[in-house]
Amino acid sequence: MEGTKPKRCGSKNILVILGFLFFLAVIALITVALTQNKPLPENVKYGIVLDAGSSHTNMYIYNWPAEKENDTGVVHQVEMCKVQGPGISGYAQNVEDVGFYLNQCMDKAQQVIPKEQHHQTPVYLGATAGMRLLRMESSILADKVLEAVKQSLTSYPFDFQGARIITGQEEGAYGWITINYLLGKFNQTVSWLRFLPRREGPQETSGALDLGGASTQITFVPLNDQIESQGNSLHFRLYGKSYDVYTHSFLCYGKDQALRLKLVSNIQDAENGLLRDPCFHPGYEKDMNISEFFNTPCITKDEKSFPFRRLQIQGTGNYSACLQSIQNIFNTTYCPYSRCSFNGVFLPFLRGDFGAFSAFYFVMDFLNLTDSSLESVMTKMQTFCSQPWDEVKARFPNIKVKYLSEYCFSGTYILALLQLGYGFTEDNWKNIQFMGKISGSDAGWTLGYMLNLTNMIPAEQPLYPPLSHSTYIFLMVLFSLVLAAVFFIGWLLFQKPSCLQKGAV
Repeated sequence: MEGTKPKRCGSKNILVILGFLFFLAVIALITVALTQNKPLPENVKYGIVLDAGSSHTNMYIYNWPAEKENDTGVVHQVEMCKVQGPGISGYAQNVEDVGFYLNQCMDKAQQVIPKEQHHQTPVYLGATAGMRLLRMESSILADKVLEAVKQSLTSYPFDFQGARIITGQEEGAYGWITINYLLGKFNQTVSWLRFLPRREGPQETSGALDLGGASTQITFVPLNDQIESQGNSLHFRLYGKSYDVYTHSFLCYGKDQALRLKLVSNIQDAENGLLRDPCFHPGYEKDMNISEFFNTPCITKDEKSFPFRRLQIQGTGNYSACLQSIQNIFNTTYCPYSRCSFNGVFLPFLRGDFGAFSAFYFVMDFLNLTDSSLESVMTKMQTFCSQPWDEVKARFPNIKVKYLSEYCFSGTYILALLQLGYGFTEDNWKNIQFMGKISGSDAGWTLGYMLNLTNMIPAEQPLYPPLSHSTYIFLMVLFSLVLAAVFFIGWLLFQKPSCLQKGAV
């Protein structure tokens, strides 16, 4: 009929189909995006290392991603527990108490580590200088202690990997690994490693200085890898790079054993059992049985050679005289190499920065000397040692008398060891950084031990999103095109009349 308006083609069915396709495309886009980008479950492994030192035992819990970087796990510390009591060597005569000794910290480990991962969490115990000395005295007693440790640790649901006495060289080298790892010197480049500074290009490693109660270690990479004594050389491969390090452990030169060495060397100056000692504060007095000096392999003299059975120590508090008396325990007259530290031990030329930890840090931190120049350190030590004992006790009432009374000796011994023993001077003293924690992890050998051991723990396949990247892109583009096509067809239907009903002529 003439005058009739044109009608749009397309029935109601076409609109329904377009709406349905639009709805499906939107749902598909949302589903693919959410599925592909949802957070992946955390794939973390745990490990436990017990540091069985001469005077104490600490338990450290570490974790690292199961997908390792360049064959070395990216390990960091999540927990530390200090075992109450002496070192495990102190249980040589009552090994049945070792299990109770370790219980508190091992129970804590069960709480920290997820229960479903207990059975796959390795446990290592490394015993250091205290057990080395016990083994020198009696290998039978040392084996009994380690067997008692094994029985205790295997009673827990973890994967016990062994308890052993590590060598002094291992202790020094693992400490070196720890501080260089924490300082970011191994060029870890994984993007989610937030707690370490990201560095580009080759990094020069730092040396490591470790001081315990029974031994002390020095470790660093010497210039041109020149190590004349092969017994002081160790090789490591970490983060795809190889390192040849110099390391030496001086057994009996930890601060506790060194004090015994010094006192025994001074006994000849005692008059009727009275020893006036410059390494203790004025007014300090202590009585000791002579036999206490000879219950260690570090001292070989016969106690029967002394005319008295007890020794009375009276402090005189003189830093200079204390330093002189300590120097007597270092033998610097004999050197079969081009250069030595002391006692005929080869030492390359010092190179680069050094991190000093364990007792180095604890003593210097207490004395507030961690950031001082060498001249300032000596001046402050002179002042500290000369303070009357009663004033020192009143100033530090919460510190045990045994530890407080030995800080004058320990600080002076550290100066003697670093200067006379290792050759640090005013010029390179600034290269020593006294460190306790770095990025939340304790500086010490245990983290380096864990890092090295993770080379032997197989890496798992990384967890990937459910779709490959190419499939994800293809589906997103496909469903986006479907949406675009729906919009385009709809626009054609509503905007362009495609057929007209003809009116009558």
